[in-house]
Amino acid sequence: MTTTASPASIASRASNRRGIAAMSLGMASFVSNDAIVKFVSDSLAPSQLIFLRGLFATGLLLGVAHAMGATRRAGDLLQPRVMLRALIDALATVTYLTSLFHLPIGNATAINMATPLFITLFAVLALGEKVGPGRWLAIATGFTGVLLVVQPTTSAFNAYALLCLAGTMLHATRDLMTRFIDRGVPSILITVSTALSVTLLAGGWSLFQAWKPMAWQHLALLAAASVFLGAGYFLLTVAMRAGEMSVIAPFRYAGLLFALLLGRVVWGDVPNALAWVGITLLIGAGLSMLHGERTRSRRALEAAPD
Repeated sequence: MTTTASPASIASRASNRRGIAAMSLGMASFVSNDAIVKFVSDSLAPSQLIFLRGLFATGLLLGVAHAMGATRRAGDLLQPRVMLRALIDALATVTYLTSLFHLPIGNATAINMATPLFITLFAVLALGEKVGPGRWLAIATGFTGVLLVVQPTTSAFNAYALLCLAGTMLHATRDLMTRFIDRGVPSILITVSTALSVTLLAGGWSLFQAWKPMAWQHLALLAAASVFLGAGYFLLTVAMRAGEMSVIAPFRYAGLLFALLLGRVVWGDVPNALAWVGITLLIGAGLSMLHGERTRSRRALEAAPD
């Protein structure tokens, strides 16, 4: 007997495929941005390159916001919660990028993959969300994975790994803050506020750090990085609004695989055995949490009255 998929099932699969593609490409875009700024950091001062990339990104995002008609609500940028989120995001960006300049890109990306674990922990502490034993086990496993990647000692490498971990915690705080912003504020304006905040913070920092001579190649690379950054934010938004999150979200880890590949090809970086174990635990913990969320959603639907 042959069964024919329903139109709703076909549409759902198509949405999932679009979401998976958007998530994978979005993560690749973010890692490409990271790789470019890490490469340029060999020639320019950190504050200098973050400031210049911020200028490019802000200009690009303002153009997109204007095309979308969002600039008519520019006053939303001054809402206290929008400004606080932008400040936290700026601190997270500067902290993460500073660590990235001194870490293998695969290791930095792996540590940043712990963001969902911190979000869950913060949701319990700040929002009072209920978490069962399985999710606590996944959180503990994920933190163990982070420690294996960070490998905290007194060496300079691990000092920057700990800085990367601080940036990851700030990213999770930023995502938690997003929950408290009025839903009427356009997402593109929230993104613009972040770009402006990063640019201003880096600009102030650059006043205390000597600038290095620039070539047109540096500006071209930073312009390209801003395009990858903007594309990453856009593709991530598309992914979040398409299909089933429990199907699409695991493809966030495609960014880690892409980072490890870039790190090997461009810089010859290969994680040590403990880091590989940590990366595996991080991915396993994240997938476990997503599987649990999908199971809970399915049970809720089955329990719902017809």
